[in-house]
Amino acid sequence: MKKTIIIFLIGGIFGSGAGFVLGIFFYPFIFLNDIVASDTVENRELKTIVADGTFIQANPNDPVHYGKGAVTIFKDVLHLGKAFEVGPGPKYKVLLVETASIKESADVKKSNFVDLGMLRAFKGSQNYKIPANLDLKKYKSVAIWCETFSALISPATLDFRK
Repeated sequence: MKKTIIIFLIGGIFGSGAGFVLGIFFYPFIFLNDIVASDTVENRELKTIVADGTFIQANPNDPVHYGKGAVTIFKDVLHLGKAFEVGPGPKYKVLLVETASIKESADVKKSNFVDLGMLRAFKGSQNYKIPANLDLKKYKSVAIWCETFSALISPATLDFRK
């Protein structure tokens, strides 16, 4: 009887822990996947495009970490286009990265980057403020980065104008 109670308690503790971890992981997939952002760039016609790019799936064999859509960089704002989409997950960040042609997480880890903030939606147009006096020419890529697992979700190499 005593052995049964101990096994039951240990199973309950491990089961609760596993359920909690799975809940944290699957929460974004279940509840946040339907949110579509719809930010616009104020006075877009008056702004000059500094650079632009297209998000790619860095590892075609990975069905979870994917991205698509356009990114446009203005002097003061990074804009993810209307067709932007990434596979859902926990704690995604938008980063400006010094390395060009990012293909794996190690490329981001060994590079300097600027964190522009948490990704607000897995789909749709979004704006992120670029810090004043930032030398944008130093940053060759934009990366959607999973802070929880230190993993690259989707990169976009920037094509600079002028």
